[in-house]
Amino acid sequence: MKMRTCFLLLLLICSLSTAQLQTDSDNEVIPLGKQAEPQRSEQQNALDRQQTCTQDLHAVLREMSASLAEQRVETRHLQRESEAQAAKLRELELQKTELDKLNQQLKAQAAELITMKARSNVTENHVEALRRDDEVKQVAFSASLLASGSGYVGPFNTHTPLVFRRVVTNIGNAYSPNTGFFIAPVRGAYHFEFYIGAHGHPSHPSGAVLVKNGGHIFIAYEHQTSHYGSSANGATLLLEVGDVVFLRLWQNSRIFDNGNHHSTFSGHLLFTM
Repeated sequence: MKMRTCFLLLLLICSLSTAQLQTDSDNEVIPLGKQAEPQRSEQQNALDRQQTCTQDLHAVLREMSASLAEQRVETRHLQRESEAQAAKLRELELQKTELDKLNQQLKAQAAELITMKARSNVTENHVEALRRDDEVKQVAFSASLLASGSGYVGPFNTHTPLVFRRVVTNIGNAYSPNTGFFIAPVRGAYHFEFYIGAHGHPSHPSGAVLVKNGGHIFIAYEHQTSHYGSSANGATLLLEVGDVVFLRLWQNSRIFDNGNHHSTFSGHLLFTM
């Protein structure tokens, strides 16, 4: 397109130069001795040449105008294509941002599913073992916090499941000293009690909450800066087969236990339903 425009400009310059030469030729002085008829013929020829040059000039100008219009159309077309590509690029960038967010969410969900699956496998195995014993009608357990020795559990910066490891009674084997979970073997009403104690501390209270299937039920909580303090609570719950009950240590709390077994967790089946 640029070569074509240059050619048209060159043609225009040549046409203008020819027209100028013809004008100079028309302005030459004709001697008085020459005849009038040849003079008129030469003037007519000059006029014809000038008219032809003018027509050529107009044709060149028309073609240049058409070429410029074509260039403008092509420029607008390229501009629209550039704007469309820029819009597509912005859309792709937004899609990439959304995909990155989705990937992060999927990774977090995958990690959570793995944890839940591991816990579910333990629970399912335990429940299946209990279901094999269809005659289980009497259920009762009682356990203290530490299997031996003395010391504290906690504090932690989040709620933490408690495992009462010294089992005194476990009729029906519904309580696990490895996980701290009580899993209901039959549908019925169950009663639970828990006692929590610790020596006083300015920053750390003693506290634990009774949990059913992940939901908080009742809490036992005590905070004093000195001496030994304890708290207790209990609840009667209607449980379906496979429901899980356990204790959680309250965040920033601690629990003490020793050979006297101050901190305990107990439960038993009242009646089936």
